[in-house]
Amino acid sequence: FILWIPRTAQSLTTLMTMEKRLICLAAATVGLLGSAADAFLSPQSLINPVAKASRSTRLHDVQIMNDGGGSPDAPRSPEEDAALQWDLFTKHHAKDGEWWGTWTTYDYMGDVKDSTVAAVSLQPDAELTSVTHTHKILTSSTTSDCETCFDSSQVTTLPTIATYTPETLGKRHRLGAVGMVVGPSLLPKSGIMSTELTLKHGEGRVRVTFQHAPVWERGIEPGSCPPQGLKLFRAMVSKEKLRPTISEDDGSMEGKFQGPPTADEEKSNPPAPGNPKFFRPVPPFQWHAKWAGTSWTWGPTTGDRGWAIQEVDDADAWHGRPMGDSGQQWSMRLPGGVMIQCPKLVVGGIAGLCRVAWMPEDEGEVGTMEDGNRAKLLRLEASVMALEPIISDEDENMMVGFYPPSLGSLRCDVLEKVGELEGASLEERESAAEGFVWSSADEEIAKASTNGEVGTGSVSAQGEAQVAKKYDDEELTKKIAADPRNALDF
Repeated sequence: FILWIPRTAQSLTTLMTMEKRLICLAAATVGLLGSAADAFLSPQSLINPVAKASRSTRLHDVQIMNDGGGSPDAPRSPEEDAALQWDLFTKHHAKDGEWWGTWTTYDYMGDVKDSTVAAVSLQPDAELTSVTHTHKILTSSTTSDCETCFDSSQVTTLPTIATYTPETLGKRHRLGAVGMVVGPSLLPKSGIMSTELTLKHGEGRVRVTFQHAPVWERGIEPGSCPPQGLKLFRAMVSKEKLRPTISEDDGSMEGKFQGPPTADEEKSNPPAPGNPKFFRPVPPFQWHAKWAGTSWTWGPTTGDRGWAIQEVDDADAWHGRPMGDSGQQWSMRLPGGVMIQCPKLVVGGIAGLCRVAWMPEDEGEVGTMEDGNRAKLLRLEASVMALEPIISDEDENMMVGFYPPSLGSLRCDVLEKVGELEGASLEERESAAEGFVWSSADEEIAKASTNGEVGTGSVSAQGEAQVAKKYDDEELTKKIAADPRNALDF
């Protein structure tokens, strides 16, 4: 496939008239892709993830009344559903403050392409009847000896993105427990599909945005027919911390601006239990343990439901498979206990799973303030559908456009470690996590920790920027060298 991003105002939903032979060509191509669906997506993506979970994990229908908030007991009326979604939104994300983080953009190969210090501001009004969404960018700064602030900083507020109300929030947002999914939606002009997943823990968040662009089979002129797939071409990851709101009059501040979380800040002022530690080594075997907790699921027909997870079974423990459930799933495991997954290619008629797993806290050390604290694991999974054709009412052989991409299902798990896996040695658990991606800084910290030199490690910004993926397929390497536009030839 050739990756192509349109420069004109044409989008995927633009109505198109085609000859019958082009329809047959596109249908044949999609049919070919569908016959090898297990090579593109994980097995779970071929069915409803909620239904799969009920068979692979011991789940029992219950009323969830925990930090996730709300009580899913589908079915419910549209008004009740909107009220529940608004309550989750204002409880976990639309807070009196700003979510500051470093927005790091990765390309298809896992290389860091850009990094920006910015904030997401979701400011509710006094009556909690509306929320104003804006972004703020750090445009300049002069550092000082202060470990948690800038000596002089200049912050620019971008134009308002949107104003949400209980009636309009559900158009692009879907929430469950501490998780939130925005999209999938099409970006104006480019036709790029964007899907955003966010997990919140205490005063911290992890926000991930996957972007898929239109592609055509090799040999077909881009734009000569409808796109035959949507291929991942970049992902943005932001580890965010809630900071005090910056006033419009405080464009330039002296020693007041705190910015995103830093390793130095966590070292000098360790987060209290219930808040995440972003800068710490997380060995791969720590993902393999006995996890139990609650799960919030949603589907267009099933609605919101709450479950109790007594133990996550191996088939459902996708967080422990850093390379994904199949060779055609894009994934990265990042420093600080974060793993992301998404389909490399989204085609019509097949659901693609976008996932984020995050371990915000480790087990508390004996004799410390965290003594008795259990390790936490948060997981968010969203099923997306795209490139669903709109068939003409007058001619069944003519496609007149695509339906907008849609969210097929959502699942958010809030889990705690309840024990170690039985019958699995440390080496076996580490071998199961083959493909673990981390930085050289993580390795140095882990070695120092093993030698008893450090108790709480930190990862430098330079270390995070060195995250990379290893590809052993020699044939793939040759193809990339021959045609850089094709990171992978499907």
